Amino acid sequence: MPDHPAANNGVNRRVVGIDVGGTFTDIAVLEDGKLSVHKLPSTPADPSKGILQGVKETGVTTAEFVHGSTVATNALLEGKGARTALVTTMGFEDVLEIGRQSRAELYNLEMDRAPALAPWELRFGLPERVDHTGAIVEDLTQESIQALINLLEESQAEAVAVSFLFSFLNTAHEEMVLSALRGMKDPPYISISSRVLPEFREFERASTVVVNAYVGRVMSRYLGELEGPLGKGLRIMQSSGGSITARLASEEPVRTILSGPAGGVVGAFYSAVQAGYPDIITLDMGGTSTDVSLCPGEIKETTSSNVGGYPIGVPMIDIHTVGAGGGSIARMDTGGALVVGPESAGADPGPACYGKGVQLTVTDANLYLGRLLSDRFLGGRMTLDRPRVEGLMDNLAGQINAQAQQTALGINRVVNANMERAIRSISLERGYDPRLFTMVPFGGAGPMHACELAQELGIPRVLVPSRPGILSALGVAIADIVKDYSRTVMMRGGDLERTRLEEEFHGMEGLAREEMTGEGLAVDRMVTRRFLDVRYVGQSFELTVEYPSRNSRADLLKVVADSFYRAHLRRFGYADRNEPIEVVNLRLKLDVAMEKPEIEAQETGPADPSAALIGESDVVFQLGVVSSPLYDRERLICGNKISGPALVIQMDTTTVVPPGWGGAVDSFGNLLLEPE
Repeated sequence: MPDHPAANNGVNRRVVGIDVGGTFTDIAVLEDGKLSVHKLPSTPADPSKGILQGVKETGVTTAEFVHGSTVATNALLEGKGARTALVTTMGFEDVLEIGRQSRAELYNLEMDRAPALAPWELRFGLPERVDHTGAIVEDLTQESIQALINLLEESQAEAVAVSFLFSFLNTAHEEMVLSALRGMKDPPYISISSRVLPEFREFERASTVVVNAYVGRVMSRYLGELEGPLGKGLRIMQSSGGSITARLASEEPVRTILSGPAGGVVGAFYSAVQAGYPDIITLDMGGTSTDVSLCPGEIKETTSSNVGGYPIGVPMIDIHTVGAGGGSIARMDTGGALVVGPESAGADPGPACYGKGVQLTVTDANLYLGRLLSDRFLGGRMTLDRPRVEGLMDNLAGQINAQAQQTALGINRVVNANMERAIRSISLERGYDPRLFTMVPFGGAGPMHACELAQELGIPRVLVPSRPGILSALGVAIADIVKDYSRTVMMRGGDLERTRLEEEFHGMEGLAREEMTGEGLAVDRMVTRRFLDVRYVGQSFELTVEYPSRNSRADLLKVVADSFYRAHLRRFGYADRNEPIEVVNLRLKLDVAMEKPEIEAQETGPADPSAALIGESDVVFQLGVVSSPLYDRERLICGNKISGPALVIQMDTTTVVPPGWGGAVDSFGNLLLEPE
């Protein structure tokens, strides 16, 4: 769509959002309310090269740069982090190995657990003890710390995670170790749990701080390389949907593990709310994976994520990821069945149609089916190799004893089934009916699969944003600056007292203001939101509810309990109002709102989309080969209506409108599609 002017708010800002995916690096430039976009292949060996090249190609020299980074994620998943040691209370050295009783795959008798990021020879226990009230029972001595330093120097550890028992109640011993290790001749990267995650549950806390240390060295080096060319004002997208300074991201990189996918959800929710559809299911299908998230009028968060087999307790947008992307490799398994993913061709060599790959992918299947056009990829900047794909498709068809066309359709059906399971897991399995939501597809491949997926799930409509291929970069650019704080309090219902909670929240807010002021942010623009982690007494998990307004005159326990019972009923289908509750953690979210591009609604034009018609092409659907009109997305205007089958082509993606579907362009440039 053409660039849209924003409402004049008197503020001239240039913000560059950067999202690095498995295949492409996307750049969104917001200036004076106008959006321009750029896309180029990623450079997996060194993502910063692709970023700097892309920024150079946009012609932008000075701006506020916000980056959705996959560096920490890749370091964790690929096992390329630092050699990491864990320092803990003596007797708890094996907490990472012991973990929890729950099994990720209950009936898999040969399941392999992810190896501990801190191996046994790098786990050190110190004689110290703090009790459950925060009182020091056994002091940590300087002799013990010096012995630890000697062991660390011999072990050649590159990073150290410190997680003492009950350090969330008394930080003194962790701070002593931090101060001593910083004085080493060649200090390692150091991370302490009382700063990263000051909450109870020693396994999750230790796992989170070890992940932080494991990826910290890689992330801080990477951000150091970017800060030079892009400036000290560089911000990094964090997993909870807000940005933080590059300095904080270097200290707490665990908060950026789902950085890129979080930007996509922020961009999708912003676009959907603007269009009048706040209840959405996002579908972010990129080159390597598909990320889905359910937003029931708000962006949902979780504090119990598991990435690559490692529990992470910091707040993250509730995103489910499945290995189903445009680059997912199609093959025949040992049983003769067609399998797609989770292995991906990535950016190098990429899908076979890019000219280097030798394995078929979902992108290749879409090209074979005519849903991608070889001469219009990336706005014509890249020509796809169809003959190469045809030869490989014939080979795979021969292996599974099928026709080539049916094989390509089979690849699409298999990858759709993978994504369908992911969407069911975040909707039906959590008490939400997908028929009450709107699907918002984005990423380079999302709009090609959205309508067929929606039809299978009974989702009534699909909202394709004006720039779906770079929506994650847009979300990164418009994300507010957000910081999260937490504190364990363990207060049973009968002890719940507003004065105590107010004191705790006030202390957290004071720390937040101090830190944000130190980062040069205006305190008067900060907005805080308070939350409580609540559970039934004796329950092993919590649900997060909003803390009642400080102006509320209602009984605090009753209001909190009612909120918890409603949340429990929604999540699990039952709630016992006679059972007592307890507040486990306090959570504080601090938000500094950034300017958003307020797109002005366009005037409605004619229904006839012929001005955007650029030709016809044969496209394969389940019912066979159908001659389908091709529309240029840039020329579609508000009010234009299209009927399937059709392809809507733009630089960053192609939208497939199957037979039986149709829709219109709304006043914000979105394409709203529904079954006809």
